[in-house]
Amino acid sequence: MKQEKEKNYCTLYLVRHGETEWNVKRINQGQSESSLTEVGIKQAKETALKLKNIKFDAIFSSDLTRAKRTAEIIKLDRELVIQTSKLLRERALGSFEGKHSDIFKNTLKDKLAQRENLSDEESWSFELADDIETDEVLVTRFITHLREISVAYPSKTVLVVSHGGPIRMFLLKIGFAKKKELPGGSFKNAGYVKILSDGINFFVKEVQGIRKPEGGE
Repeated sequence: MKQEKEKNYCTLYLVRHGETEWNVKRINQGQSESSLTEVGIKQAKETALKLKNIKFDAIFSSDLTRAKRTAEIIKLDRELVIQTSKLLRERALGSFEGKHSDIFKNTLKDKLAQRENLSDEESWSFELADDIETDEVLVTRFITHLREISVAYPSKTVLVVSHGGPIRMFLLKIGFAKKKELPGGSFKNAGYVKILSDGINFFVKEVQGIRKPEGGE
């Protein structure tokens, strides 16, 4: 990417929300609400400190409370309105929301094993259950909104606070890693990724808080 062309790109900081009560209890959140823990608030404050010198031109957030609260903390004293969107929400988990993750794994163990044997390309449209959002549906709504933001804010810098699921799927979709190289849980609470976008393409420039295991494990 040429230097002069890069100046027209939107700079996106994609941040995952801080730790929540359900994160600690290993309860599936999906699009249900769960408040930040004291640790989660501290994590958000630490990220706010890392990003305090960034001149954000706009702030977007998932409309779920855990993301909005994280955005409010990172905002500090910037005079910006946090714009919320359902398109930035976590994956919809249907009837599994509010249930322990072990119930999810045990109930869907055959489906999960089946998905494990699929190629990355085949797994995008694979349905775990009728009421669970597929990878393809999740990443399509997320990327569509990021492209809209990038087009609306050329040469600007934008904070986007979302969730581990959509940010992970986004990174996989743009080729940052293969699925086995970036399993679920790889993206830490309040971690962030710096992205450049022209409204079509995305380029990863910096990662903070992502565990990308070597050898795909």
